[in-house]
Amino acid sequence: MTQHFAITEAGEPPAKADPQQAEQVVRLVDVKRRFGTTPAIDGISLSVGKGEVLGIIGRSGAGKSTLIRCLNGLERPDSGQIFIEGRDIAQLGERDLQPLRRRIGMIFQHFNLLSAKTVEDNVALPLKIEGRSKAERRKRAAELLELVGLSEKAKAYPASLSGGQKQRVGIARALAARPALLLSDEATSALDPETTRSILVLLKDINRQLGLTVLLVTHEMEVVRSIADRVAVIDTGRIVEEGPVWSVFADPKSQITQSLLGGIRPQLPAEIAVLLKPAGKEAILRIDVAGEAARGPLLSDLVAEVPGAFRLIHGGVDHVQSQPVASLFLGVPAIKADHVARIVEFLKTRNARVEVLGYVTGND
Repeated sequence: MTQHFAITEAGEPPAKADPQQAEQVVRLVDVKRRFGTTPAIDGISLSVGKGEVLGIIGRSGAGKSTLIRCLNGLERPDSGQIFIEGRDIAQLGERDLQPLRRRIGMIFQHFNLLSAKTVEDNVALPLKIEGRSKAERRKRAAELLELVGLSEKAKAYPASLSGGQKQRVGIARALAARPALLLSDEATSALDPETTRSILVLLKDINRQLGLTVLLVTHEMEVVRSIADRVAVIDTGRIVEEGPVWSVFADPKSQITQSLLGGIRPQLPAEIAVLLKPAGKEAILRIDVAGEAARGPLLSDLVAEVPGAFRLIHGGVDHVQSQPVASLFLGVPAIKADHVARIVEFLKTRNARVEVLGYVTGND
C-alpha cells in the first residue's frame, strides 16, 4: 500500500484591550471589502486564539491578500469589525494604528530586505523606527539571528544570502518588536521544497517557543498540513470551509477544498479511472476514514461482517496533527444486488466516508 502522504516574548496587550477577548488575538466579524463592484472580501468572520497557527488557503484571486492587508491596517474594510487583541482597528485613525501595528509582525514572499543594509541592520530596523538605542538594537538583533540560525551572517548583506537565509532574516525582523501576531503572506512560495520545509520547521519552533500566534496565507495545502492547527478555506471572498487541519483533510466538504487537496491526497490511478462505467462486475469504492475510526481493524471487521473477496487497489495512511488520516480504494465484486450497498452501509457505521466511484468489468 502506497503511503502518501528561550526567548520569552510575552509582551503586554494594549491598555484598552477588551478583557473578554483577551485570549482571541484576532477576531473578524462580517468583514467586507469591495473594489468597485467586485467583492474581494464578502462577509468573513473568524477568530485566532493565543498561540494558535491558522492557515488561510485559497486560489489566486480568492481574497487572501486583501484579507491580510486588512489585518495589518493597510486596507480599510467597507464594513465589519477587525479586532486585534480586543481593539477594533477598523475604527482607528492612522496615528492610533501605528503602535498597534508594532504588535503585528509580517513576513513576505519576496523577503523585502534592504539591500544596502547588513543582515543585523535589517533585523533591527523596526527597533530603529521605534527609537530604540543602538545597543538595544544590536542586542535584540543578535538574539533573533541566533534564534533563526544566522548568527554568523550578522555583518553580511542580503545579496550574499540564499533564498532560505533571506527568509530567515525576514522572520527575525518580523519578531524584532516582540509582536503578538505574526502574519505570513505566501512566505514559502518563492522557495524550493527543501528550503520550504526548513522554514516551516522554524516557524513551528518559533510558535512553540514563544507562544506566538501565527496566521499564514498560502495557496499550498502542504504548507497548511505541515504547520497549522486550523485551516480556513477561502473562495471568492468567503470562507467555504473551516476546521482542524486533520478533520478537513479527512473529509473535505467543499469542491474547492477537494481540488486544493488533490495533489497530496491519494487518488484513484488514472489507468483505472478511465475504465470506470455506470455498471459492471466490480465496484470501485473510495473510503476515507480518520481519527479513532482509522485506528481500528476496519478491513478485517468488514470481511467478518460482509463476507466476500475484495482487492486493495491503492491508498495510504498519513498522520496529520498526530491523527491518522486514511484514503483507500477497494475493488468489490458486485455479485449480488445488495452486496455493495451492505459494504457501504457497514463502513458508514464505522464513521467512514464512502463513495462508489463506478464499476469496471472485472478483468481490468
